[in-house]
Amino acid sequence: MVTLITVAQIFRDVNKQFINGVWKEGSSKKTAAIVDPFDNSVFTEVALASKTDVDEAYRTAKEAQKQWEATPKEEKVRVIENAMSILEQYKTEVIDLLIRESGSSTLKANIEVQAALGIMNEAKTFPYRMEPVRVPSPIPGKENHIYRKAAGVVGIIAPFNFPFHLSMRSIAPAIAAGNAVVHKPDLQTAISGGAIIAKIFELAGLPKGVLNVLITKSAEIGDSFIEHPIPRVISFTGSTPAGRKVGSLAGKNLKRAALELGGNNPFIVLKDANLKQAVDAAAFGGFLHQGQICMSINRILVHRSIHDEFVDMLVSKLSNLPYGDPKKPEVIIGPIINEGHIQEILSLVETAKKEGATVALEGKRVGNVLTPFVLTNVTNNSTIAQREIFGPAVSVIAYDSEEEALELANDTEFGLSSAVFTSDLEKGLEFAQKIESGMTHVNDQTVNDEPEVPFGGEKSSGLGRYNGEWALEEFTTVKWVSIQTEARKYPF
Repeated sequence: MVTLITVAQIFRDVNKQFINGVWKEGSSKKTAAIVDPFDNSVFTEVALASKTDVDEAYRTAKEAQKQWEATPKEEKVRVIENAMSILEQYKTEVIDLLIRESGSSTLKANIEVQAALGIMNEAKTFPYRMEPVRVPSPIPGKENHIYRKAAGVVGIIAPFNFPFHLSMRSIAPAIAAGNAVVHKPDLQTAISGGAIIAKIFELAGLPKGVLNVLITKSAEIGDSFIEHPIPRVISFTGSTPAGRKVGSLAGKNLKRAALELGGNNPFIVLKDANLKQAVDAAAFGGFLHQGQICMSINRILVHRSIHDEFVDMLVSKLSNLPYGDPKKPEVIIGPIINEGHIQEILSLVETAKKEGATVALEGKRVGNVLTPFVLTNVTNNSTIAQREIFGPAVSVIAYDSEEEALELANDTEFGLSSAVFTSDLEKGLEFAQKIESGMTHVNDQTVNDEPEVPFGGEKSSGLGRYNGEWALEEFTTVKWVSIQTEARKYPF
């Protein structure tokens, strides 16, 4: 077994399963290598979890949850604050792990850790936001009490692209609300997306069994993670096809599912927009983390009168973005997560060319790095315009009227994030409300996430909302208790 080599001693032995507070080898007979996506060097190896481990983790979580839910609010808050302090202490180490395991740039890794700290800071308020409330009754002498309680055990499945934050986005709120968690990070980023979170909470004093982390793949455990009878909520972040399956399995087993899925996010530039600001926003929103973000810009819709100027400015900016080894702090464009995904992106670009697209900026492959592509003369019904690219490529589509721009923006099965640029803020706000997406940003790009506001999509981009009071809704249930304080008169 390859030891995980890190600067911080506390992270050196976390390439294992974490069940009931114990670091142990997975009981599957199979192992898997986790590789650095830049050079394919082995980052570490892990003995995978089996269905037996899934069952043990869920049963452990169920037992631990009862006592954790009854734990005083102050203690829950103390644990989360301890975890935040530990993360601050080892922030540089976590950033290094993200760079090496997920191919994150230094910039992106810093953004990710700060986002995780933000949601942890929000989650620590949850124990104090679960107080019972009284609701008036039309029945004489009746008192209505509404209690908010933990859902129970939450199963969490997180992706590879923002592994630390997108795991913490569910883990911290779920734990803060009194739940126990069984978490399955993406195998490709299992250390930064799961194991180090378990270690941080272990050091923070979280009781054994409240957080369990399984490192495995679907071929080893099948659908058992979702279909197991114990979890009441399944939180999934990933692709729409996978999300459909998760949602279907959860529904069949009468579990609640919170699904944050794919996006095909439009970026609309109205003819009165500040072009430089729009170009800067498009470059960031389209190419942070090589476009491997569910909120990344896919389609840039530009008024025909400014189309050519916008394209020229965007190509100029993107042509100068530093690319290569993300371990170099100046690099912005790093590696794609794996070879299969590289081929998917290149295939989408080639299909776009065959369907009539013009290449304004031809990206190139340098090892596992793809530099930016900009495609023009793209029609909104073309393959690349209707798919989630999840890579460093954008399509620029010209339109003639704002009505057409809105129609094009909404002509997709997805509805996660969107943006509109205009000098008229009132018009921008009105336009934004007509876009069929869970989030729209006026005079900003599409990649935004704040801990106090609802995060989620419409249509095929998911169900439910994360962050703030909306996450509290996802990870809790409510109970009505009435008290009849005087004899009630019945009709018979």
